[in-house]
Amino acid sequence: MKNNRRNFIKKSASVTAAVSVSGFGICAESLHWENKGALSSKSVKWPVNEGPDTPKLCIGGNINASESEMSLIKQMGVDYVLMGGPRIPWKTDDLRAIMNRYRANGLTVINMMIGGFNNAIYGKEGRDEEIARIKESVIAAGEAGLPVIEYNWYIDRLMEGYYEKKGRGGSGITAYDYTPVKDLPAKSTIGTYTAGQIWDNITYFLKAVIPVAEQADVRLALHPNDPPAAISHGSPQIMATYEGWKRLIDIVKSPANGMTYDPGVCREMGLDPVEVLHYIGSRDQINHAHYRNVTTREPYNKYEEVFYDTGEVNMFAVMHEFFRIGYKRGIYPEHPRFFSVDSEFPGYVAGRGYPGGGGNTGQVYNVAYARAMMQAVQSLQ
Repeated sequence: MKNNRRNFIKKSASVTAAVSVSGFGICAESLHWENKGALSSKSVKWPVNEGPDTPKLCIGGNINASESEMSLIKQMGVDYVLMGGPRIPWKTDDLRAIMNRYRANGLTVINMMIGGFNNAIYGKEGRDEEIARIKESVIAAGEAGLPVIEYNWYIDRLMEGYYEKKGRGGSGITAYDYTPVKDLPAKSTIGTYTAGQIWDNITYFLKAVIPVAEQADVRLALHPNDPPAAISHGSPQIMATYEGWKRLIDIVKSPANGMTYDPGVCREMGLDPVEVLHYIGSRDQINHAHYRNVTTREPYNKYEEVFYDTGEVNMFAVMHEFFRIGYKRGIYPEHPRFFSVDSEFPGYVAGRGYPGGGGNTGQVYNVAYARAMMQAVQSLQ
């Protein structure tokens, strides 16, 4: 259906609407109306909440979180958390201890980030020992009941292009410009790599680790390269293209070999986030998800991370697609914007390491917006 057009088809007491916003379509939904236009509440019992068959909103915690930090997460209306994991190799008892502390405060840990395997990424001597520690960690995660392990695959992340801009009312916006940093040289401690070498290294890694993950009933989620710059310190980024994502999930065709879906990264690259979500999600290879919005000035190279209600991503269409494909794992409303009040009352969600990043107020805004989108979709099911 064409952009900026609404066609209403009246059929009994229902209306089927298809809307296209900023180039991204919202799937047609049947809405039931009564009493001269009032939306009927008879078919949906409120409040509509998360369940075993819905996505689950989550935000970041840490392995040493205090009682007050966990209480704040509950106050936001969030029941699930993710965090960076301990040093590898992970041990079952250590993971259980972390997860049990959160569980005692009404929170479920559903995702931990793993790191400490640079030799595997670079294909250097010692990678087999690192991969053995990753395998041990995956087994421990399975025994502890941790369903998802997230990881990155950067030769060297090009963080230098980020800078802060002022948003509405003096809020903080994170912007990115590739142009002034695209020719930065490789670091002497890392060197440069070809795309072929990077693909060989990740293929070697996945073919060794994924069978263990399948046996442990654990899913791996690789986050795409963000920023999606073509070259980072002299080396290509294989996870900065849609074709690269498709190639990754085909290396080992298994639900255990998945990705972290991020609509913001999709839009940074000039892609349709709903199309990408459907492609990877319909293959059951989205194992974790982020939820954020951006405004793109030049695909891949220039963009701004903005408030959810001001960017180009149709956030409702993205949330609708999560439900349509039956996605049941975590959705992280990430990258909070900066509110000046957080300078006076800094909290545990501190900036996320990005210029223009925010604190607790921004995180509450993100969670509330995502929850509203989730409940809007659920009310139409």
